[in-house]
Amino acid sequence: MDSLRAKGIKNEEVLRAMENIPRHFFLDEAFDKIAYEDRAFPIEDGQTISQPYTVAFQTDLIAPKKNDRILEVGTGSAYQATVLAEFGVQVFSIERSKKLFEYRKREYAFARQYPLLKFFYGDGYKGLPTYAPFDKILITCGAPELPEKLIEQLKPGGCIVAPLGGGTKQVMTRIYKGPRGGIKKPETFGNFSFVPMLGGKNS
Repeated sequence: MDSLRAKGIKNEEVLRAMENIPRHFFLDEAFDKIAYEDRAFPIEDGQTISQPYTVAFQTDLIAPKKNDRILEVGTGSAYQATVLAEFGVQVFSIERSKKLFEYRKREYAFARQYPLLKFFYGDGYKGLPTYAPFDKILITCGAPELPEKLIEQLKPGGCIVAPLGGGTKQVMTRIYKGPRGGIKKPETFGNFSFVPMLGGKNS
């Protein structure tokens, strides 16, 4: 975790959670020798696992608290979802790729350890209205804009953390919902690079 500290991650709870999650479990065994390098790697269906710094940064911004209900848009490898689950939160992770969804349901190694982490197959732009409202929402793919349906599913006082913008770079953004439902002025935290957020379901 020294490399994350050197890059500015100071939240000891985040660092401890990251240290407790074996990243190589979320990658093909061909990556075992380099699994803990601070860079993204390819996973199934043309997607990627985010670099540890990005996972730590988003986790720090969303500030998970025990018993929070957090919607994650973009399960991918399930690495980020597992880091969140380490905080004792309820994680509702949605994935549009049927291939990735079915693989995580079948191969996820930590199901018993994190029973409050649930995977769903669906369109991230639509969220999970059946399970709303959520205390927090984390988007782990580049969203051209913030989906209105996700704002509707956020509790008053809650926040959304998302990389916003099209193209190859997005701006990491945190947006709070006011007590009466209005959206407060976004906070921005620099540029990141994510795979694009796509609508619909991909079989």
